[in-house]
Amino acid sequence: MSATNSGAADAAASPQSEAPYEVETPAKRIVIGVAGGIAAYKSCALIRYFTERGHSVRVVPTASALEFIGKATFEALSGNPVDTGVFEKVPEVQHVKLGQQADLVIVAPATADVMARAAHGRADDLLTATLLTARCPVLFAPAMHTEMWDHPATVDNVATLRARGVVVMEPASGRLTGHDSGPGRLPDADEIGGLGAMLLERRDSLPRDLTGCTLVVTAGGTREPLDPVRFLGNRSSGKQGFALARLAVQRGASVTVVAGATAELPVPAGVRVVNVTTAEQMRKAVHQLSERADIVIMAAAVADFRPVSVAESKIKKGNDEPTSIPLVKNPDILAEVVKRRDQGELPVTRVIVGFAAETGDEQGDVLTHARSKLNRKRCDLLVVNAVGEGKAFEVDSNMGWLLKADGTESALPLSSKNLMASRILDAVSSVLHTS
Repeated sequence: MSATNSGAADAAASPQSEAPYEVETPAKRIVIGVAGGIAAYKSCALIRYFTERGHSVRVVPTASALEFIGKATFEALSGNPVDTGVFEKVPEVQHVKLGQQADLVIVAPATADVMARAAHGRADDLLTATLLTARCPVLFAPAMHTEMWDHPATVDNVATLRARGVVVMEPASGRLTGHDSGPGRLPDADEIGGLGAMLLERRDSLPRDLTGCTLVVTAGGTREPLDPVRFLGNRSSGKQGFALARLAVQRGASVTVVAGATAELPVPAGVRVVNVTTAEQMRKAVHQLSERADIVIMAAAVADFRPVSVAESKIKKGNDEPTSIPLVKNPDILAEVVKRRDQGELPVTRVIVGFAAETGDEQGDVLTHARSKLNRKRCDLLVVNAVGEGKAFEVDSNMGWLLKADGTESALPLSSKNLMASRILDAVSSVLHTS
């Protein structure tokens, strides 16, 4: 994942960097397994997620899943036949071919029972047989009561599956069957589908290489008030920061997001969120949380300036309207965190990652400004995005470059923000485990 400086400069000058970001994903063969739990109804939205993106979907429910959702529903949504047993379509050797030919297998919901059978290599129905023959990425989205998720048997089965390269999502917390609440809720279809789509792009599993690590990531833009109505802000949506949080949890980290304006993004399963508004509020939260963090990723677009004073009432048009609004610089949170680490105040914070949203000007191109920023900030990694209309902000895809403190530079090709987050965390893990 390394490139020379000249290679990164060539990438910066390429026509692709001048066009709005748009990822084209070729059609794939996807198997969606559905286990017998009340959350089975959510699998219908997951089927739609992939069929609407042009993929071929085969639904493989367990017999108990059909107690919750009828076969006709799965066939209508997928456009393909639905079977449950290994003795169906025997001449086609279906119980072998479904797994062999799949590009991705998702089990959602994945109950304690189906994970136990998968962990022990059972092949007593079409779904478990498919799991044994699949050589593509496999994703389990668990759904069960908290007591079942926390039971030592389930804990061991999940660990076994993950050790084999299966991605087992962290379940969401919330309302369960009846009056119960807690961890064990099936994540939303968009979150499961987004992670599955990332595995299609990545073409391999996700390592659990951040297990035991505490990670703080900032996301979204800050808003600096002018009066009770108006503010200075930017176009950051928070999508890249939330993608980093989502993928870090799946790699084993304990994650807190310090979120500015994030367009009411859904909170990824297993992630804690601290909401802030201004740069000063974000600064306070980051400094507090970074004292116990192994990794700090500053993905937020923090406003560089704020008004010297905030009007107590709405600024109105008229004879007294201001002709200018004096501004003062906001604190540089990233530089402050690096300085605290360098001075020994943050002994456990080992990896610090910055972000740079840049445009070229008469002083230099995007990478020229980014290299200068890395020298000033002295962080371990700097993620660089060229911004503009349809680029980086408010979209679901991204591209850019990754600059390291040792001078190496890597291109981050156009991809979904989930895959971009995965590539960034690959680099974070490399630094973490060699420091």
